[in-house]
Amino acid sequence: MPRLCDRTLAQVRTGVERPTYDRGAVEIGVVHFGPGAFHRAHQAPAFDALLARGDRRWGVCGVSLHSAAVRDALAPQDWLYTLVELDAEIRARVIGAMKAVLAAPQSPAAVLQRLADPRTRMVTLTVTEKGYCLTPAGDLNLAHADVAFDAGRPSAPRSAAGWLVEGLRRRRATAAGPLSVVSCDNLTDNGRKLARAVVALARAQGDGDLASWIEAEARFPNTMVDSITPATDDALRETARRLTGLDDAWPIQRERFTQWVIEDRLAPGAPDLASVGAQIAADVRPFEQAKLRLLNGAHSTLAYVGLLAGLTTVAEAMCDAPLAAFVERLMREDIAPTLRATRGLDLASYIDGILDRFRNPAIRHQLAQIAWDGSQKLPVRLLGTVADTLAAGRPIGRLAVPVGAWMLFAARRAAAGGEALVDPLAPAIRTLAMAPLAAQPAGFLALETVFPRALAADPRFSDAVTEAYRALASDRLAAALAA
Repeated sequence: MPRLCDRTLAQVRTGVERPTYDRGAVEIGVVHFGPGAFHRAHQAPAFDALLARGDRRWGVCGVSLHSAAVRDALAPQDWLYTLVELDAEIRARVIGAMKAVLAAPQSPAAVLQRLADPRTRMVTLTVTEKGYCLTPAGDLNLAHADVAFDAGRPSAPRSAAGWLVEGLRRRRATAAGPLSVVSCDNLTDNGRKLARAVVALARAQGDGDLASWIEAEARFPNTMVDSITPATDDALRETARRLTGLDDAWPIQRERFTQWVIEDRLAPGAPDLASVGAQIAADVRPFEQAKLRLLNGAHSTLAYVGLLAGLTTVAEAMCDAPLAAFVERLMREDIAPTLRATRGLDLASYIDGILDRFRNPAIRHQLAQIAWDGSQKLPVRLLGTVADTLAAGRPIGRLAVPVGAWMLFAARRAAAGGEALVDPLAPAIRTLAMAPLAAQPAGFLALETVFPRALAADPRFSDAVTEAYRALASDRLAAALAA
């Protein structure tokens, strides 16, 4: 089968959307750090849509901080790739926005040249939370090996913050023009945290003038991004071949739904992303909190309760009528009252949309994957809701069920040994799993990195969680959900 590339683009089968603009006339206006699956499924299609509307300034140069795998896979394809949208009807689209991918360790000069180019008006990032090298408090971790290296050798960066500092230093020196730096990672207050990290590194390098210039001139808007993007596998490659008639080394898949909310703080000259579906908002926090609590909180609930029930995927869990009804009531009656509605966010409609997405049979979102790193996810996905509900004097019986389910899931996985439990607190949880069953809830509640001391000491919370834990441990799942 022919390989997807500019030469074979005209051979793409009927029904598959493909670039109709002149890719040779496209300029690179965006540098993206971390050109993995999520970027190529989410931000790159938005820039592709801008190109299709006739604005040729928004081609993308991807920058891989470590691996050259994306570069090596897409270079023979002239950076084209297939995006498969998973829904009742599966559709394919060829994305043409990528114009280059650089492996930063191998091409440092080229990366810095792109960052300093006056035609570059936006830098986006999907480097995962770890890529920001932050402390638990959200500040730059100056003791991190990459950050410490960049503090001493600014011209040869290793960290994302290091590349940004050096790129901004060069833009300042050449008056290259305004720049929007847009984090697209699932990190609360992501823009502000990235800005603080970049400024802190500039000061650590002894360049206080640059730090002050960055604070005054660069824009770091907060954002919220959402679209379920399962990993690429051989089944997807075969689907892409069947739909397009061409071979693609690294196609991408996602659900049809996407959401990109950007704080209204972009620099002058930024792309008109609102024209291709992004929401520009005065405050991203209501959208962010709604996603964390309604979407992610419900996801974790389905994961921990569903795995205890022997289920494997989100869609399968939503076919379990008692569990699906429980999650819907949790969202509408327990979580939604803790959220603040805002312009562009109708909570009832948002919940309807989430439930439809969860039922999507084309997405095989593994519950076990959602369950990873529960000790890190639980505080932001569920415990904030619990605290707000207690403060309002409302009951927390339903909210206690996913908390108890996480404890039991983690204890059972830890007791199984090996790598069954994927969690940074796995060693401590293994110790807890050796205690008598009756003592395990109290042991979990003593994990202060998960449960704030005041919350764990509140009998309304500890009693409800202990009751849920005991019911689930006694295989009384139906009773726990009904109660």
